[in-house]
Amino acid sequence: MESERQFTLRGAEYSYPGAAEKALCGIDLDIRKGEWIALLGSNGSGKSTFLKILSALLKPTQGVFSCFTDNACDKTKIEQWSGTAIVFQNPEDQAVALSVEEDTAFGPENIGMERTEIAKNVKNALNAVGLSGMENRLVSELSGGQKQRLALAGVLAMKPHTILLDEPLSMLDPQTRREFIKIIEKEHAAGKTIVQTGHSLKEIRSCTRVIILDKGRIKADMPRKEFFDLTAEEIKTLGFEKPALETLFEMMKNEGLTDKETIPCVQSATEILLCRSQRKI
Repeated sequence: MESERQFTLRGAEYSYPGAAEKALCGIDLDIRKGEWIALLGSNGSGKSTFLKILSALLKPTQGVFSCFTDNACDKTKIEQWSGTAIVFQNPEDQAVALSVEEDTAFGPENIGMERTEIAKNVKNALNAVGLSGMENRLVSELSGGQKQRLALAGVLAMKPHTILLDEPLSMLDPQTRREFIKIIEKEHAAGKTIVQTGHSLKEIRSCTRVIILDKGRIKADMPRKEFFDLTAEEIKTLGFEKPALETLFEMMKNEGLTDKETIPCVQSATEILLCRSQRKI
């Protein structure tokens, strides 16, 4: 049984003033509650514009866009849209206060949360992103990775139903990327809807669905497993390089060493190759 819709777009388009071409064109899709969508595409494909529409920062210049929330009829427009929060690529664009605690509390304060609820949410959010104990630190003293965690904390403190991530990993080192993804995995497991943009296929292994944009149009839309089951050549035609791990498993499947149900991971690959070498001995 499919989950309820979170967002619906029908014939949605967006044109920036003075632009020769549309940033988005003919977008028809549903995003369902609890999905983790990887929104892929090259620079200029329309990914950021798509996220801004989902967050109500932009309104389609043509077509229909709807956001569905629990008890939507009883809520104002502000209350409905406060359930969607975005983390931008550059955390500097999101910092609005001097201290870590003040910055995290900014979002909840602006959507009218009660003070006691704000204090509780800020504490929980900073703990979730690993910044607990740094409440009084100046934002300017934080590292790049810490600033990105802070941006995420500000989002989590708002208790949104949907988290939008606009290439949040592009400025992080490998270790910080892994830690950031683990935080998002936990939020997704708790029922949050996630829409994440990016370029690297290594960073979308936890998603449930892959959507590829090309020149403002949907080029592909499929479950993550179906996407990674495509051959390296098929993925290349979509404009991406299949990660080394998934390519290795593709080769092992072709040689009959594993089946399609085996989840690609380093441990499985090691066990399969060790078993093969022992047979040869």
